[in-house]
Amino acid sequence: MSRFSSTTLLTWLTLSVPCVVCGQAVSPAQLQTSESASSSQQADDRRGEPIPAPIPPNAPRISKQTRLEIIRDFETQLVYARTAFPMGTKGLRLQGEVVTPSGIELQQALNLWGPAVKPGDPAHISFVQIKDDHIHFDINGGPVPRKKWYQHIQVSGANGPVTQTDVPQSNPHGSCVDLYFDKYVPEMTGVQLRALLYPVLDFKAHNKEQAYLDTVPPKVKEAIQAHRVLVGMNQEMVLHSKGKPPKKTRERDGETQYEEWIYGDAPADVDFVRFVGDEVVQVETMKVNGEKIVRTEKEVNLPKPEPDKEAKKEPQERPSNAPSLRRPGEDSQDVPKPADGPGLPPPAVPPPDLPQPPNGPGDRVVTR
Repeated sequence: MSRFSSTTLLTWLTLSVPCVVCGQAVSPAQLQTSESASSSQQADDRRGEPIPAPIPPNAPRISKQTRLEIIRDFETQLVYARTAFPMGTKGLRLQGEVVTPSGIELQQALNLWGPAVKPGDPAHISFVQIKDDHIHFDINGGPVPRKKWYQHIQVSGANGPVTQTDVPQSNPHGSCVDLYFDKYVPEMTGVQLRALLYPVLDFKAHNKEQAYLDTVPPKVKEAIQAHRVLVGMNQEMVLHSKGKPPKKTRERDGETQYEEWIYGDAPADVDFVRFVGDEVVQVETMKVNGEKIVRTEKEVNLPKPEPDKEAKKEPQERPSNAPSLRRPGEDSQDVPKPADGPGLPPPAVPPPDLPQPPNGPGDRVVTR
């Protein structure tokens, strides 16, 4: 009986295995769909939040409850900058995906006031204010120092109110960004607001490196991840790719002054990265076997701000009343032109309206 049961069980398992395999088989289309779904799910997990739905154009005004939730959710939140924030009260203005100032105007503001936050740097939202048609965000303390909560407290005693001495405020080094809407601030969720702020602030990056890589072109991103330097990069990109250089040299090639960053030591490969200004113009690699590789052809083109129009203006013509060495009433044709060199200056003649001294120079005048 036991032998018959074992044989029957073995036969049943042999016949059922193909059925199980057939039941688990999937088509290539289904496999591709599942892979794409899993990859998109992994992408959503990596970003931390799914892609939010856009705000409908006929959305009502933001409610009081949503105002409180947004302020509570966004204040003191750590983010990463996707663009440079200049110090000062103007800050940045964001409407749709257009950020102002940008290009040469942003570069001028950075040169004048200095950067509060650079692309990829961590920052925190210190203050949120929702107004009629825009939302104001202070970055890293904002451009204007705000009083602490304890500075608004007034203590009264038997001798009257006690005046509180103001604590000296440090010079603010923060910035701000204003998110503008067409008519009014509509009803939205926190996820939708993060998507609107994505051109300037990254809420999904996990570290500074990831936040910075999202701001550079794809070719530069691949090179930084591979720790390679491309001709055409700027110094910030090289720092993210290779780190701080152990050695630096400054030299001059004719009238061009350049700076070289040296990475590596013999007997390993040594890279010489040459900068002219802020741009890599040459990468020279010395291999262990003595081979020398020099790259000077531009490998990446970065967008550059347009030149300042004020700097292109031609010098103005000389004014008509410019100072001259001519005597009063003397024409330019009467000015003597020495043949061999500069002539002697004309003798000094006292003005006619001043009285001449009666005695010569050095004589003593006695008066009583």
